[in-house]
Amino acid sequence: MAETIATSGTIAAKSGGRMKFIVGGLLIIAAIGYLIYTSIGSTQQYFFTIQELKERGSSVVGDNVRVSGAVIGESIQYDAQALELRFAVANVPADQKEIDALGGLAVVLNVAVNDPTAARMEVIYIGVKPDLMKGEAQAIMDGHIDENGLFHADTLLMKCPTRYEGELPTQAAP
Repeated sequence: MAETIATSGTIAAKSGGRMKFIVGGLLIIAAIGYLIYTSIGSTQQYFFTIQELKERGSSVVGDNVRVSGAVIGESIQYDAQALELRFAVANVPADQKEIDALGGLAVVLNVAVNDPTAARMEVIYIGVKPDLMKGEAQAIMDGHIDENGLFHADTLLMKCPTRYEGELPTQAAP
């Protein structure tokens, strides 16, 4: 009978050890899942057009967003001492098929800048002025909009389609 008790004690000890590993493993998996969930939520960015941002109003104030627009050339103001760049952007469509149907990106940017009825937004960016910063360039910005409607860009990428347009180089004949 003593053997039976010793054996059942060993079985209980083994199953208790396994249970500790299972519970510990589940806790680790839960912690990793929680960290992934919270990090995705805090770094998540939504891509909006300027028109969509205007329509959403105060519901997007303070949220991290990505927005794209056509730079209005005469609005560009740069303070080299403070590294402060201010400019306005006009709404451009987000759908590439729509852009292609309208004649391409260069045409869409030109029309957006020259359309006084297009939705517009003021932007401030602290940093070095990009070389491609000029009128009718496409600005792609990450940042947030404040309660006054001013967009504070944390990153600023410029895309100038006319800079890369032109004829393809001719191939040398063999």
